[in-house]
Amino acid sequence: MVDNYGRLIEYMRVSVTDRCDLRCRYCMPDGCEKVSMSQILTFEEIVRICRAASELGINRIKITGGEPFVRLGCIDLIKEIKAIDGIEEVTVTTNGQTLDRYIDELREIGIDGINISLDTLDPDRFEYITGRGKLDKTLRSVELAAGSGIKTKINTLLQKDFNEDEVYDIAALAFRYGIDVRFIEMMPVGAADAGTVVSNPEVLQKLIERWPDLEPDPSIHGNGPAVYYKRPGTKGCIGLISAMHGKFCDYCNRVRLTSQGQLKPCLSFDTGTDLRPYLSRTDDELKDAIRKAILEKPESHCFSNPDIAGDHAEHRLMSQIGG
Repeated sequence: MVDNYGRLIEYMRVSVTDRCDLRCRYCMPDGCEKVSMSQILTFEEIVRICRAASELGINRIKITGGEPFVRLGCIDLIKEIKAIDGIEEVTVTTNGQTLDRYIDELREIGIDGINISLDTLDPDRFEYITGRGKLDKTLRSVELAAGSGIKTKINTLLQKDFNEDEVYDIAALAFRYGIDVRFIEMMPVGAADAGTVVSNPEVLQKLIERWPDLEPDPSIHGNGPAVYYKRPGTKGCIGLISAMHGKFCDYCNRVRLTSQGQLKPCLSFDTGTDLRPYLSRTDDELKDAIRKAILEKPESHCFSNPDIAGDHAEHRLMSQIGG
């Protein structure tokens, strides 16, 4: 489906829960106000929305949370979504703390990709930033995912005066495991502090100083706006997602479905369409609601100038809107 600005919208991020087994400081440092399960979409409702979206041209689904694997039955949901006509790709984003329990099942059902969040290789820093996580568990998940044959990516947020000194060590994981490592600029959503952002132009300069043979990789790696770089003769790539210093709204292809059923056209605004009332109506009415939400997608985000959003700037935690 094409929105009012001529952008092809074909990708939907689906949050299956607002809960998480970690308490990352830029996401949910004090936890979040958990809503009752009666307010969370059932798996049947999520599948129905995905089916309706697929009939409008959405063909790629990312399963997110919170942490998706804290919700029982997540594997079965992924399997059902993969079986929907028109859905070409289903991937999942996880913190990796429990991925070892599910990696074999994910491979068996044919998951198309796994993104693992990893911000530091220092155990003490890892426990500090995550609130309660264990680095060895996430590193084990990286090894298992990379060795499984499933397309694997690491997502890293660099922050000033915290982990920016680890950029080389984290980037080197791409070449060690033959996977993608992406550095994502911090966006001012929820508890995240944009003042700590390390710009990707800075990151790229550092990486080129370390690896002068780094060169652009024009191949397509997935659904998102990352710009990739590779080294001749090596496997694995380094990606840069520059939401703040490389605004990519002109070709944004995504919408987000929150765990409570709101279809969000843009991350920086709190506006969206509550799809729950339409789940008791016909499929055509549900599709019309999804179509309307996509057509209301704003021209661009307002992270650099939140005053543009006025009373509609997004203030919820990332875990509540789908990371």
